[in-house]
Amino acid sequence: MLGWFKKKRKKKDDSTPLPETDRIEEIPQPETEKEEIPKVQETEPAVEEDPGVVPESEAEPKQQEPEEILEEKKKEQAPAEPQAKSMFNRLSERLSKTRNSFVHRLDTLFLGKKEIDAQLLDDLEELLITADLGVTTAMELLDNARRRVKRKELSDPQSLKEVLKEDIKRFISESTKPAKMPESGPFVIMVIGVNGVGKTTTIGKIAHKFINSGRSVLLVAADTFRAAAVSQLQIWGERNNVKVVSRPEGSDPSSVVYDAMEVAKDYSVVLVDTAGRLHTQSNLMEELKKIKRVMGKKLPGAPHEVMLVIDATTGQNGISQARLFNAAVEVTGITLTKLDGTAKGGIVANISRDLKIPIRFIGIGEQLDDLRDFDPDEFIEALFQNKMTETDDPVV
Repeated sequence: MLGWFKKKRKKKDDSTPLPETDRIEEIPQPETEKEEIPKVQETEPAVEEDPGVVPESEAEPKQQEPEEILEEKKKEQAPAEPQAKSMFNRLSERLSKTRNSFVHRLDTLFLGKKEIDAQLLDDLEELLITADLGVTTAMELLDNARRRVKRKELSDPQSLKEVLKEDIKRFISESTKPAKMPESGPFVIMVIGVNGVGKTTTIGKIAHKFINSGRSVLLVAADTFRAAAVSQLQIWGERNNVKVVSRPEGSDPSSVVYDAMEVAKDYSVVLVDTAGRLHTQSNLMEELKKIKRVMGKKLPGAPHEVMLVIDATTGQNGISQARLFNAAVEVTGITLTKLDGTAKGGIVANISRDLKIPIRFIGIGEQLDDLRDFDPDEFIEALFQNKMTETDDPVV
């Protein structure tokens, strides 16, 4: 989706052919004996001493190779289908609170209705606003619905539900755009947000994603104000086996960033943790601006991504946070955490439509894999999934 996590698998191409050729030269005769005299079992123990590559490649005749290939393909495809299904079902399950607050209430409102009248639209307006879609977003959805009703493009509530789904999907898709990757040098991400939204944990999970894609990662502990913030990031560094640049608590965070930029050229990705602050604290917001300036002076173009982490449970308060942080340091991407624990998932559409800032990741749990790359199509399908089909994959 973003092109960040393309996996590199060069090692497999270099390692697998060499052991196979060695073992073929070692025991060519016992294998031919197996082909001519299948009843002889004395040669089997000698073959068992090898790791098992020879029986798969030469021990059986060439006529049976197509069947083995088909069986291997079946084995590879068999776990892939449940995995894809479980990934979507996991997302759908974690969005259940938002779905109950919004989509299932839509179904209840439309139940038994055969036409779209003024009373239905008034009830729909209240539902959209209380689902944390925001007043402006809700009014735009309603205005579009009313126009279509007047044109007689909509005749029944179910068609209205499909129009709402498509409009919300359009809001999210229009704000989606890839991150600006540098032509050379490290990709620097500055992570910001208020206290308690999960910035440090998000950094650790993003680092895990980059490492799995074959990138080298450097963590920067520029949160020198919060107690144990440095040690928390160091724990994530140990888990991911990456270096952490830090200084003692109470140090100037800009100096930590300066030290990190000195060694940043040796890494593919640099993730900078910053101190949590209220968006209303102007002095702390000025500190963020200073950190950003130091990055740009030491490494031209940095930071390439300013990622704002928002707690989805805050609802519309997250919109005001995004506005003020964006005014201070120009936010280029958003991560929504704790989306599994709130019924206020409508904030996704509101952020996308109102601020035009792309959502990079969503947090739907505490596990490493629960920080998901945000896919608008997958999100909408999971959100609007019916109760009767919650165990099925979305129909594409």
